[in-house]
Amino acid sequence: MHKRSRTRWNTIKDPHFGPLGAHVKEFEKVLSEQGYLQLYINCMIRMIYHLNKWLYQKQISLKQLNEKKVAVFLRYWLKSHRPCLVAQSTFTKLLDWLRRADIIPTPTPKKDKSRISCITEDYKRYLKDERGLSSETLRNYIPTVRRFLSWRFKLNTFALGDIRPKDVTKFLFNQTKNYSPKRIQLEASALRSFFRFLLFSGDINVDLASCVPTVANHQPSELPKYLHPKDVNRLLLGCNRTRAAGIRDYAILLLMARLGLRAGELLTLTLDDIKWEEGTIVIHGKSGQDETLPIPKDVGSAIVKYLKKSRPKCSTRRLFVRTKAPFRELARDGCICSVVRRACRRAGISPPHQGAHLLRHSLATHMLHKGATMNEIADILRHRSTQTTEIYAKVNMRALNELAQPWPTGAI
Repeated sequence: MHKRSRTRWNTIKDPHFGPLGAHVKEFEKVLSEQGYLQLYINCMIRMIYHLNKWLYQKQISLKQLNEKKVAVFLRYWLKSHRPCLVAQSTFTKLLDWLRRADIIPTPTPKKDKSRISCITEDYKRYLKDERGLSSETLRNYIPTVRRFLSWRFKLNTFALGDIRPKDVTKFLFNQTKNYSPKRIQLEASALRSFFRFLLFSGDINVDLASCVPTVANHQPSELPKYLHPKDVNRLLLGCNRTRAAGIRDYAILLLMARLGLRAGELLTLTLDDIKWEEGTIVIHGKSGQDETLPIPKDVGSAIVKYLKKSRPKCSTRRLFVRTKAPFRELARDGCICSVVRRACRRAGISPPHQGAHLLRHSLATHMLHKGATMNEIADILRHRSTQTTEIYAKVNMRALNELAQPWPTGAI
């Protein structure tokens, strides 16, 4: 009995056995290219062999394989085996690869044919194709518009012409219970943009964009958060440049500290953006604006070391990628913020805000203390208006002291 079961197990590994048999080796090769350790790959392949055996026994074809079938298999598997930590992630990766390779069909998502969905999809295409706005702007604007329309037409018949200025004001006022003033400002901007689109497309006849109230924001009254140059150096020296992650993080931090790059600009950098012969780098800024900046010597050296010793081999052309498998580009601004937070923790620094803008603000403040003009700082930070840069005037204490009037003294 034992011998027969062993023989049966060997047949499962045959390349031509079962629905998945012909694809296991190719999938194993893909996992290896993505940088997974061989021990981890072996665990995943073992689970796939068991799934393949189950599909064969149940006479389920490969075209029928999907998340529901995997869930049924896992329930069957857990009846006689201990839980496997890699099982769910293994089958998620497998299904994704099979679909991208057109081996199994990709499920067609159910289309939301509601009026709200149609309007927001048209608006999304308008922002992307006509206005050329970034995907980050779309991620902020579309949910706001959808939320407003769902709130306004929850009980009533959907008619865009029924929207009144009081509806906009009431919606934004209700949002103040859950969001910060800065977020409400963003939502007000989204609604103005949406109403301009409706007027442009002829869905409304009244310019509701001018009826969106201005949201008070007293944030400029605060001093910008920044680090002293000595703390910036501690932040950089805290990176362990004998390890791959430390080499990458050092290059990221140095780009922010020397060139004031935003998180989104770091994420979109590609290998082709670095012009080595010219000594420049192309920055893809806000609203599709590209800027060319010179590469400081220490920044260039850090990038070269990263490319030679730290960046893993992968198919993406993005400059900065994950240091752990699967090797792919950093996906979110939060990845850059995490790099800054870890660096602050290593350096023993605890500023109030530890986001990606910390080093950008520090660069501007240091330039101001060194005597740089507002126009020069605006050029480095790539501000389209010098008004955006004026907040840094508040940290120039020497100049402010010269402007301050002496306190009146004497008898009253």
